[in-house]
Amino acid sequence: MAFVKKIFILLVLGTLASAGYFMYWSQHPIIGDEVEPIEFSIVPGSGAHAAGQQIAEAGAPVQPLLFNLLARITSKSGKLKAGTYELKPGTTPLGLLDQLVRGEFAQEQLTIIEGWTFRQMRAAVAAHQGLKHDSIALSDKELLSAIGSEYTQAEGLFFPDTYLFAKGSSDLHIFRQAHAMLLTRLNDAWAKRDPALPYKSPYEALTMASIVEKETGQKSERGMIAGVFVNRLKIGMMLQTDPTVIYGMGARYDGKIRKSDLETDTPYNTYTRNGLPPTPIALPGLQSLAAALAPAKTGALYFVSKGNGTSQFSDNLTDHNRAVNKYQR
Repeated sequence: MAFVKKIFILLVLGTLASAGYFMYWSQHPIIGDEVEPIEFSIVPGSGAHAAGQQIAEAGAPVQPLLFNLLARITSKSGKLKAGTYELKPGTTPLGLLDQLVRGEFAQEQLTIIEGWTFRQMRAAVAAHQGLKHDSIALSDKELLSAIGSEYTQAEGLFFPDTYLFAKGSSDLHIFRQAHAMLLTRLNDAWAKRDPALPYKSPYEALTMASIVEKETGQKSERGMIAGVFVNRLKIGMMLQTDPTVIYGMGARYDGKIRKSDLETDTPYNTYTRNGLPPTPIALPGLQSLAAALAPAKTGALYFVSKGNGTSQFSDNLTDHNRAVNKYQR
């Protein structure tokens, strides 16, 4: 009888010790601060034991049997989300389990720069290794259709910003998000516009914003630049802006714009054609959108670069020619 009692006591002590170890293990960091984050993927349909094995196979010191037991005890075994994750220093098994339940995937980011063309945006998206490239074989028109856009010309229709996404996401997610953001920003600005502005549609305002974006890197002058071009539109004066000519030249542009380029007619040559070009010429940022739809109140019709990043604005051709002689010759 005494022997049975001893066995019982040992079993109880062993159980308590195991339970204590299990509690300690579940709340103790899997990797220390000196270890780099470990990336791993959970395939669709994985239970807790399979997930633990996949994590261990990626190089993380996780014990699949204990991980499975923890998931079952906490009733989270069937709630794990497939995807790519990062095990960061300081994460406990319990924290890791919660991460998988919440679907806190490994985050990637992509920055789209103000003033890029859509071609440059597509190149940046195509070069990002964290994306699944579903759009690579699509034309611009097909890409727009794939993200549910009603437009057929892609230029200017994507908002430049930094976008976060789960590693392995479809690149169409980036295009869809950037397009939706652009439409939101554009429509918000359009709703607050001065009705006297010479735009027939938000798209024309977007085209103006893209011109403003390319005409100056000086944010403080964007309102004045927009004011000049709006004044020209109102009186039927040609916009005569080099960035539209350059855009129309396409691959022919070699970094220089010549007199012959200004005289060669294209749909984007605002030296040979009146009004706005047929599409935007770049991806405008928020400040350029704001400038196009709330331009500075000015009588200026001309501007010339001072060579220091700022411009000299003039109300008449005589003053403009003086400014050109002063700053450009």
